[in-house]
Amino acid sequence: MTSQPPVPVPPDTVSDASDRRRWIALAIVMTAAFMDLVDVTIVNIAIPSIERDLGASFGAIQWITAGYALAFAAGLITGGRLGDIYGRKRLFLIGITGFTLASALCGFAANADMLVASRLLQGATAALMVPQVLAIIHVTFPAHERGKVFGMFGAIIGLGAVSGPLLGALLTQWNLFGLEWRPIFLINLPVGIAGLILGRKYIIESRAPKALKLDMVGVALVTLALLMLIYPLTRGRDLDWPLWGHLCMAGSLVVFAAFVAYEKRKTRKDGSPLVELSLFRVKSFAAGIAVQLTFGIALGIFFLVWTLYMQIGLGWSALRAGLTGVPFSIAVSVAAGMSVQKLVPRFGRKVLQAGALTMAAGLLLYIWEAGRYGTEIQSWQMMLPLTVMGAGMGLIVAPLTDAVLSDVPQEHSGSASGLINTTMQMGNALGLGLVSVVFFGPLDRALGKLSAPSEAGKAFGEAFQSSLWWVVAVLAVIFVVMFALPARPKQHLEGGTDEHNEHDEAPEADGEPVLTH
Repeated sequence: MTSQPPVPVPPDTVSDASDRRRWIALAIVMTAAFMDLVDVTIVNIAIPSIERDLGASFGAIQWITAGYALAFAAGLITGGRLGDIYGRKRLFLIGITGFTLASALCGFAANADMLVASRLLQGATAALMVPQVLAIIHVTFPAHERGKVFGMFGAIIGLGAVSGPLLGALLTQWNLFGLEWRPIFLINLPVGIAGLILGRKYIIESRAPKALKLDMVGVALVTLALLMLIYPLTRGRDLDWPLWGHLCMAGSLVVFAAFVAYEKRKTRKDGSPLVELSLFRVKSFAAGIAVQLTFGIALGIFFLVWTLYMQIGLGWSALRAGLTGVPFSIAVSVAAGMSVQKLVPRFGRKVLQAGALTMAAGLLLYIWEAGRYGTEIQSWQMMLPLTVMGAGMGLIVAPLTDAVLSDVPQEHSGSASGLINTTMQMGNALGLGLVSVVFFGPLDRALGKLSAPSEAGKAFGEAFQSSLWWVVAVLAVIFVVMFALPARPKQHLEGGTDEHNEHDEAPEADGEPVLTH
């Protein structure tokens, strides 16, 4: 594909603080980011309702969540490149249109297979939309205003984390028009249509002056490798772990090796690989990517098994389960703000390691409570372990990106930022796939030992505790790997290697600022 000539951003569009268009554009892209974030968290709480209504197998349930994460991860870097080449406004509008249509297909899905396919499409279109958000913010606001804008962006992310499960619970519990779980997807339709109409009018178009070429072979190889690994994990239990599944998972390592070899060749050939492999020579970055991957695995496992435990094992309603999770979400938001503003500047890497230990302590407390109280456990008894876990997670998620990017050369910050987001999503998809092993495996064994079906809740409790031990083990690995992060991450300057920013401002061309990826 040939690169289009860059579209410079006129000075008056980035310097006129009174221009209302900029703030309307900001509201539009932030709403889109909020919609995507909520769509990730809103689904988990509705899973039992979806399972009952569509008769979905547990394998299909895993794909409803993992499929979105996989498609999103596979398309993130490519989505950013497409925005650089063809225009960020254009790709944002295409993405939000596709996301809205995919949401409608999810909402009207007639069976589990259609819902899984629609979720894959939703993840792929989100990957076109989301990378443009930070790029549009960067091109729309001058450097001295971006700190305030990114602060607002962080608040929106926190709000999405808190409101997603609760909104999903309310929409499912209310059973609007007899639609049960379907409004969790259909609510995206008016939001998406409004974003499309207003985005066409208010968002400024921009492109990168020297956009890299697309690496479709790289995308195909990494997607194939992930599918070969995750599909057998999610389907293995239903098919009694066939030989082809084990061969497929082993073969994924060969495809990953082929991907690395191809990326090296691509780098030598035209300098536009999907993944900048030279970044992995930076010790802190390589360690940070390992942390992102393993942390994504931990979160993927926990949130799915937690929902199944509360709603199927304990028989709680979606609303009760959603309200039970509110202390966790609030703790994440509070701890995240404290870690970035007060703790990391003073204590550096130790804050992230303390977060891993704190989260592990919350999980151990949860394991003890689940074992002690069994199926009689109450929501208020879960508040302490969930608050401790949330505080630990908040100490990790907010400063982690800055720590990972700390020693990365400025010219590679865009590629590195995209890789961080992609790795987290890949880890999440892998964690969701591993639920078959760490949760459903122990659950099947526990159910086989029961003397009466009424004791199924006890089996879910045992499987839940077994899963949490796996998450504790993952956090122990994360704690050790964090020693490779810089002891005290550098403080990035606005307009330099901004922790939130995937597009750095290039030197001015003919007096007008343009962006490069």
